[in-house]
Amino acid sequence: MDNPSSGGLSFCTIAGFCYNAAGNLSLLSVRKGYVMLRKTVICVCMCTLIFCLGCAGQQKLASSEFELYVDAVQLRTEQNNTKAIEKLKEAVETNDRFSQGFSLMGEIYADANDYQNSADAYQKATHLNPWSFKDYLSLGRVYEIMEKFARAVGAYVRACKLEPKHLEAHLGAARSYYKIADYNNALIYAGKAETLDPNAEELQKLLGDVHEAKKNHKQAIRSYKRALEINGNKPDIMKPLAVAYLRTNKIEPAAELFNSIIELDPNDNQAHQYMGYIYVLKDEVEKATESYKTAIRIDSTDWQAYRGLGVALLKKSLKSGDESLKAEALRQWRTSLQLKPDQPRRELLIKLLDNFSKPAATSHRRGG
Repeated sequence: MDNPSSGGLSFCTIAGFCYNAAGNLSLLSVRKGYVMLRKTVICVCMCTLIFCLGCAGQQKLASSEFELYVDAVQLRTEQNNTKAIEKLKEAVETNDRFSQGFSLMGEIYADANDYQNSADAYQKATHLNPWSFKDYLSLGRVYEIMEKFARAVGAYVRACKLEPKHLEAHLGAARSYYKIADYNNALIYAGKAETLDPNAEELQKLLGDVHEAKKNHKQAIRSYKRALEINGNKPDIMKPLAVAYLRTNKIEPAAELFNSIIELDPNDNQAHQYMGYIYVLKDEVEKATESYKTAIRIDSTDWQAYRGLGVALLKKSLKSGDESLKAEALRQWRTSLQLKPDQPRRELLIKLLDNFSKPAATSHRRGG
């Protein structure tokens, strides 16, 4: 190949040129053998010098992106991320296959919460260096933050292949699979994470969430209880455990957990809402009404609380015969529908509204 420092001339061309130049210098010689030796020596020396100068020039070009990279690292330690990015952009313009530059760029963008640019930079880094575990793991994290879970799956799975015993990579893959409702793969990667560290802080809750999504409530309860043993009484674990208890008709353990959550955080509207539901199941409509009203005071957009309050008020109306309570119940249901028009079992709620909106006199005429 031509040496860039020679202006496009090949090494052989330079050698020939030097050989001829040496011939011109040898005119003072009288012996043919001496002439040939001198020509050879001069040729070799000149070619060696030109070759070394060419290599030095190439090394200078190749080192420039590294110099810019070092400058960027220094600027980052000085918390001057804007200048650091500028240096890295110069580096990758100098050498568009400089994966380290894209990698550091992704890191700086992520720290600045500029996740789209971070993802773009990490994507380029992984394309240039498909063996970089660190870049795939970081790319998975950024996509997960951006809630692009399908893309996060791809990055995390590749990271798992590169480092089969890395806990965070497997947890990330399991979380992302869970988010795209691929529960079987979520269990596979969570199961692998469990073999790596069964006491990992988030692992058992994640397993509980996956089992609950698969409607395996008993296994979910076991995982949530294990999570409480590892992490202590945390509402974000206690709440799904209580819900799992409700779905297996274990009302008392569920009520105990929701009351404990309320003690820890009196403003947890969801806990109050669930207690309203439990009181409805136990036919304690006064307590149910108060719990639902408390949930609404905390969060006036809680459509489920309005729906539940309507149920509690209607039960009170049917017991007492108070038509005003029935009217109030219907108002709560309409509010629920306004807040969440596409709510689950919407058709049933509309049917109940229609049925109970009919005047009481109509039913008497039909009875006569």
